[in-house]
Formats: sequence, structure tokens, C-alpha cells
Amino acid sequence: MRKILQLKWVICLLVVTIGGFQTTHAKETLSQDELYKKRMEYYERVEAVTQIPWYYLAAIDQYERTIRYARNDLPDPEGTIGIWIPEQNWVGWSNPDNADQDEERIQFFEGFGIDGDGDDLADRTNDIDVLTSFANYLLKYGTDHDNIKIALWNYYGRDKTVGLIMGKAKMYKTVGQLDLDLHAFPLPLQYNYSYKNTWGDSRGWGGRRIHEGTDIFADYGVPVLSTCYGVVEMKGWNQFGGWRVGIRDIHNNYHYYAHLSGFAQGLEIGQVVEPGTQIGGVGSSGYGPPGTSGKFPPHLHYGIYKDNGWTEWSFDPYPRLKLWERETRSRS
Repeated sequence: MRKILQLKWVICLLVVTIGGFQTTHAKETLSQDELYKKRMEYYERVEAVTQIPWYYLAAIDQYERTIRYARNDLPDPEGTIGIWIPEQNWVGWSNPDNADQDEERIQFFEGFGIDGDGDDLADRTNDIDVLTSFANYLLKYGTDHDNIKIALWNYYGRDKTVGLIMGKAKMYKTVGQLDLDLHAFPLPLQYNYSYKNTWGDSRGWGGRRIHEGTDIFADYGVPVLSTCYGVVEMKGWNQFGGWRVGIRDIHNNYHYYAHLSGFAQGLEIGQVVEPGTQIGGVGSSGYGPPGTSGKFPPHLHYGIYKDNGWTEWSFDPYPRLKLWERETRSRS
């Protein structure tokens, strides 16, 4: 009973804070900027009453939204918030009513559902109810970084997922905004370079395999730039890729830059980078032990891999490179 009273106090504060802000789950036609603004309002209002920093809520929301678009076993997001909580988790596993929206009954059956907007319904299709419910789950563990990590591991049961969410939270906290969709071409346009679609071509060194990227040929030392906002997830030597860097973006995409001549000074694992941040130089490293170079002409191997919450796979980066090349040129 004490837990329910505390919960009601939090919800009353949230209702006052929202002050009439519409929280229904009906689809609205909003521009991307309007969506970002609305989401940030939700995150900050829930932060105000739960003390869960907004960037963790934004990271969880973005992770869930991304995997829902990447998998066919989950419904596409319809509301402003992308977090999806299954019916039985929402109402409680022993609850005989999978559509239950009564908060007291849901709490009795130890379900997730919370009435976040004060309409006396704990509705799993209501944006504020969903966000408040997940924040309340985190609150049971604590509001600091380490306890939030524990809460996320207990919820998802996957180290990789926890790492992806924490990386997103770090990006949001560092940049201070939700719009992290800007991209750049991975080489400065003033240099001479050439590329074509080589994704899927066969490769023989180290065993038969397909080429999981696009080769961009340029001279030794031409700067290699981050194509996105992201967190440096990998830096070091790989026998196939030589000196390489891996950067994870806000959409669970892993951007892979290989055959580098070296790394940009000060680049570290865990660092947040922006589109256009130099991460290294074009080279011909790889196909052997550390330091091997010169077995092929200098070029950047650029690949993209998608994580969907279960596994990760490569997809063709060529169309995106052409798009980012045009966009980068239009901004110059």
C-alpha cells in the first residue's frame, strides 16, 4: 500500500507538470523537428518527477524504436514514444486480464503499467503512461549510472543491448540534443578519390567470403572522417582490416573504417564524435599481422552493420555514401 501511495504522489506531480499536454496515443502528423521537441518535453517532465536523467530515457526510447523498425516480430511504433512493453509484462504475468488498465490491479499482479497522465487508466498505448512506467522500473534500482545499467541488464538480459543504450545516453548527454541525424562523406571532398558499389563481391584472402563494404580509393594519408554522430566502439588492429575504427551511431548502426594508415591524435574508445571528425588517414594496412601494409592500393574500406537486439548483419553502404556525398557538397 505504501508503494502505491508513493506511486500516486509521483503521478500527481507528473499531471501537474504536464499541465494539459495531450498524451493520447492517436497518430499525429508532425515534422521531425516537432517530434524531437515533443519527445524532449516528455523526457524532461518524467525526469522532473523521477530524477531519471532525460538522456537515459531518450536512449532507451531510441533503442526500442530502432529495433522495432529492424525486426518483423515487433509492431512498428505508432506514437511519439517508441518503447514497447508486452501485454503480460504490462498487466502482470498472473493477471487473467491481458487488457487490464486498472493500475491498482496491475500493481497487485506486479505488472509494469502505471497511469502516468492522471486519466485513471494505465494504458500501454499511451506515450506518457509507457514512459512513466519504464522510468518507475528504473527508479526501483536507482538513478545513478551503475544502477541504471543493472536495471537494463535485468530487463533485456543482453550485455550488447546495455552497451548500445549506454552509448546512446552518452551521445545525448554530450551533444545535448535529440537530432543526431546529420551525416558527412567519409573523405574531404576536395581530395581526389573514386569508388563504386563493391558490396557483396567475393574475397579470397583468409577464406572465401563476401565484401561487406564499399572501397573508396584515395592517396595515402587523406583524412578519414566520421560519417555520423557516434561513440567510438572499436580501435586497433584486425588481420583483415588492418588499422581500423568502429563507431556506433544513434540508430544501432556500426560504421566500420578499415585499412587506415593510422589514427587521429587523441582518438579513444568511448569518445563521442560528430560528422566530419577526423578519425584517421587512408592507408593500405591489413591482410597480415600488426603492421602489415602495402598488399593492395591505398583505400578506405567503409562498411555498415545493423544490430536488431538479437544479432548484427552487414548491409550495402553505397546508396548512403552517394547521398551523404551530395549532402556534404550542398553544405560546402
